[in-house]
Amino acid sequence: MSEQFDYFVVFAEMRTGSNFLESNLNAFAGLACYGEAFNPYFIGFPNKDDLLGVTQEQREADPFAVIRKVQEAAGVLGGFRYFHDHDPRVLDEILQNERCAKIILTRNPLESYISWKIAQATGQWKLTNIKKRKEALAHFDEKEFAQHVEALQAFQMTLLAGLQKSGQTAFYLAYEDLKDLQVMNGLAKWLGVTEPLEALDDRLKRQNPAPIEAKVENPEILERALSGRDQFNLSRTPNFEPRRGAAVPGYVAGAKTPLLYLPVRGGPVEEIKTWMAALDSVSVEDLIGNMKQKQLRQWKRGNPGFRSFTVLRHPALRVHEVFCNRILSNGRQSYGAIRSTLMRRFKLPLPPNGPDESYGLDQHRAAFTAFLDFLQSNLAEQTSVRIDAEWASQSQILSGFAEVSSPDLILREDEIALDLPALAQKMGCQNAVAPLPALMRSPFALSEIWNEDLEKSVASLYQRDYIGFGFKPWNG
Repeated sequence: MSEQFDYFVVFAEMRTGSNFLESNLNAFAGLACYGEAFNPYFIGFPNKDDLLGVTQEQREADPFAVIRKVQEAAGVLGGFRYFHDHDPRVLDEILQNERCAKIILTRNPLESYISWKIAQATGQWKLTNIKKRKEALAHFDEKEFAQHVEALQAFQMTLLAGLQKSGQTAFYLAYEDLKDLQVMNGLAKWLGVTEPLEALDDRLKRQNPAPIEAKVENPEILERALSGRDQFNLSRTPNFEPRRGAAVPGYVAGAKTPLLYLPVRGGPVEEIKTWMAALDSVSVEDLIGNMKQKQLRQWKRGNPGFRSFTVLRHPALRVHEVFCNRILSNGRQSYGAIRSTLMRRFKLPLPPNGPDESYGLDQHRAAFTAFLDFLQSNLAEQTSVRIDAEWASQSQILSGFAEVSSPDLILREDEIALDLPALAQKMGCQNAVAPLPALMRSPFALSEIWNEDLEKSVASLYQRDYIGFGFKPWNG
């Protein structure tokens, strides 16, 4: 039990991730969240008759009876979710009570509005099994959206004013924070829980993993309504991937030449390491790697004038190469456990023992297409399979680099034959040659199976890479 708080309240709104937050709060020993205790249409949860013995009728007569019951819950710090349209009679008591812990969860208003409209259309408000996901397009109503934003802003200002006037602070969470185990453990610690979680509850899935424009039936109205406005950062490409930290141990520094390579996995990593070793006439093993952040800082201080770079691969070529090397293959390089799961649970039509002479072009296209379908759910965190760094978006990986230091050169794989020798010459290596072309490990070239449908799938999966880095449709 917390010594600082008697109970807690999650201030949120519909479609902000509050169900997911509640499920993880309830996973902590010593915490209990009792749903929407003051929803005007039900008490706690739909189809429930009471909350801790208090019926809806009793709550209407004495709303503070619910708070008393939550405070008195044995052995736990109790709490509930409160939205802007819930019973206003208790709000002042909640805000003024310093023994009430305030958690404020927010989400981009446009995303929450579109998600709400889709849930209305499908009748599906929670998703635990991706195979039962229902699809529908939202109808964007300009006036309704304006009212939605106005109500949310007004409520947030009420909360802010109440906290400021009473000299309190809240624990703020963004929708994107909910998948961060460290943040959830930090929240629990703030509430007085000493035993952290080892993993988050992943039963609830993201329901609508697609760009905003693809989720509405009248995108022209949406575009017109938001024309010239970006106060909520609405025009960004939605990012459902978990934030990735900088993988410093994977960074590679030259043995003599002060070059620092920040690899993007799934790209020509080995070829570039071989090229760096050749610059100094050493073996790949002589390159400086497996550094910790302190060692990286020491290397930087010891090499003034160093240059850092990374290399991007076209998303289509990258995801095909990863599929062939890690999923299609049954060899030493494959992800055996993931491969088995994809065949058993997601029904990927993979040859059990890897491709052989009977494995044909049509079979390869079908297997690759099925893998892309899996990634639509995987990159949206709707599966229990990890989002591997080899198929995570390159833009997300570069965002992770920025936590330590961003590369000062971002090169394209199809241009490194000129760009890398030019970079080496700037660093004093006058006889630098081009790196060897990457060796593709595939029974069929991507060009042999490529079609318009595959282009659409890859462009949808890696829209942030296409937009952020200006990749054109792949043409072989």
